[in-house]
Amino acid sequence: MVSPQKSVESSRSDYQPQLQKRYKIDQIFQIISWMAVLSGIVVLTVLIVGILIQGIPNLSWDFLVSPPSRKPEQAGIWPAFLGSIILLIITAAVSIPIGVGTGIFLQEFAKDNKLAQIIEINISNLAAVPSIIYGLLGLFAFARIFGFITGGRSILSGGLTLALLILPVIIVATREALKAVPDSIRLAGMALGATRWQTVRTHVLPQAIPGIMTGTILALSRAIGETAPIIVVGAAAFVPFAPTLTIEGLQEPAFTALPIQIFNWVSRPQEEFHYIAASAIIVLMIVLLVMNATAIFVRNRFQSSR
Repeated sequence: MVSPQKSVESSRSDYQPQLQKRYKIDQIFQIISWMAVLSGIVVLTVLIVGILIQGIPNLSWDFLVSPPSRKPEQAGIWPAFLGSIILLIITAAVSIPIGVGTGIFLQEFAKDNKLAQIIEINISNLAAVPSIIYGLLGLFAFARIFGFITGGRSILSGGLTLALLILPVIIVATREALKAVPDSIRLAGMALGATRWQTVRTHVLPQAIPGIMTGTILALSRAIGETAPIIVVGAAAFVPFAPTLTIEGLQEPAFTALPIQIFNWVSRPQEEFHYIAASAIIVLMIVLLVMNATAIFVRNRFQSSR
């Protein structure tokens, strides 16, 4: 009969760590990862440099405040730029309160039952639905059923459609930010006599605001670059006048946005339109950088204050 000590010694002698092979595999994986990262950076750098070289010479104040034209030397982006800003305002005003409120309710107040699990799965699945599907939903819901309120295929319908598009992303980001808050903060608040809502409002939510703001700004950045939903709702490729921030102006059937204007210029055969399309891309990137910088500033501000 073999003693336990001898069996342990024999198993140790049979074990082959193969450290050199593992280190080689680890080095190969690191090399592949660096190559993937560097290839993406190189491609992005080439694209940005090409856009800057083509677009910077055409950037001017007249280009920003002028309407589009069939003559490239007279064309501008003012209606498209203002249309994108109005779309962003409508989308943020609708999606942020509903998305953050839904995330808070599902994470902090909803019971953990089958219904809540089904809702959570559906919200996660809705975040991956193609944007054209939301465009068709917005066309049916906002442009037709509620067309007497939105004015049909208008910029208001486009903003509401984009709000539907990013709503699941904001809900998921809110829930993940609330999950990151330690439960000890909730228990301490309720142990001192605070209600659940008081605890969430005064302790949990301020801790989660940096993550919520980051996810919200990223979702809005996605919305400002979408074309398919607003094309379905009624955005036009050529609009010579800018929309107005009035109820009647938001219900006008003609509107456009920067991505659609860029696509219109890029699809034309004249090379001059390609140059002003690069200028419009630079403006759109500046808007995105400002939004991301705002998210970083808010996140750092709340993190430092807390």
